[in-house]
Amino acid sequence: MANTYQDLLQKTRAEIKNIDLNDADRLRREGAVLIDIREADEVEQGIVDGAVHIPRGFLESRIEQVATDKSAPVVVYCAGGARSVFGTKALEDLGYTDVASMDGGFNAWKTAALPWSKPASFSQDQRRRYSRHFLLPEVGEAGQQTLLNTKVLMIGAGGLGSPAALYLAAAGIGTLGIIDDDIVDDSNLQRQVAHTTDRIGMPKVESAKAAIEALNPDVKVITYQTRLDKENILGIFEDYDIILDGTDNFATRYLINDACVLLGKPNVHGSIFRFEGQATVFNPPDGPCYRCIFPDPPPPDLAPNCAEGGVLGVLPGTVGLIQSTEVLKLALGIGTTLSGRLLMYDALEEEFRELILDRDPNCPICGEHGHKSLDDIEYTEVGCFVPALAGAAA
Repeated sequence: MANTYQDLLQKTRAEIKNIDLNDADRLRREGAVLIDIREADEVEQGIVDGAVHIPRGFLESRIEQVATDKSAPVVVYCAGGARSVFGTKALEDLGYTDVASMDGGFNAWKTAALPWSKPASFSQDQRRRYSRHFLLPEVGEAGQQTLLNTKVLMIGAGGLGSPAALYLAAAGIGTLGIIDDDIVDDSNLQRQVAHTTDRIGMPKVESAKAAIEALNPDVKVITYQTRLDKENILGIFEDYDIILDGTDNFATRYLINDACVLLGKPNVHGSIFRFEGQATVFNPPDGPCYRCIFPDPPPPDLAPNCAEGGVLGVLPGTVGLIQSTEVLKLALGIGTTLSGRLLMYDALEEEFRELILDRDPNCPICGEHGHKSLDDIEYTEVGCFVPALAGAAA
């Protein structure tokens, strides 16, 4: 019977599998899951390359989110090799059949000059702000740092851009660029939630910037009070990782699409009209681009003015948040994006439908023989009516 901590430690150590640093490194290189069970302040000093941090107090409750196959190899380590003994025993009790404690822990690993890195440090304010992201193994501290390093360009600060900007800022996207040449009007306030009554008459980019900075001071906001055209679009786009399209006219959509294809940028597309919304991701070669589905704009007589059609005030919130979700997934490299799929939302029926979108090998922009420059493409302004798949009215 164990009467002291040391007695219990020795007894438990004898009951589990223990491995040395070399075996742990070999398993790491072979794809084993390494679990660092130290506390957050310890991990700030360094972590084994590729390891996942789960504090000992949360090990049992979170391990199945990280190590889904209970027969796959798992290596547990702490600072010196004591806590990992009990952590390993806990995982065995949960049914993990190939789990081991790493002798010597991180201190010995570091002394042996095996691969480790010092994670980006977060302030105490940031630790509180992003604490719910830190709890997600798919995000964690490394993922949050990725979000803070990500640059997203938002085309439009209107119905779709407003909710997208606020939620991407809240999530910690480090740089948000916003393009819009319009000013805040009282008719916008029914749906464009980034703006307020006291900012009527202010440029939308400045109003959105004020809302974002009030929400999250971590976010750098870059404003462009201009319209996109063939002369400025490539220069603006090249500095960003992901483009979010919240525009309301066909000419700009085609221009955005073509620039994204030429620069290899994912285009997170959304559109709304009356009670219906749509969202997808155009990201060749993983999926089609906008021109694969619509090689040319519709004729002008099929494009009535958006102001005449109307839009349910809450609809852009739904679609804008779907776009925001796709941006975060793209930035983090998790989940399955909407590339090759069009998500269609009917607010009246509260119904989602999905269409599969195929890439056109003869597409005039992303096909093998497509345009390699914007110079010889004409972009004609055509309203914002949404036939079958296109979407509009931001």
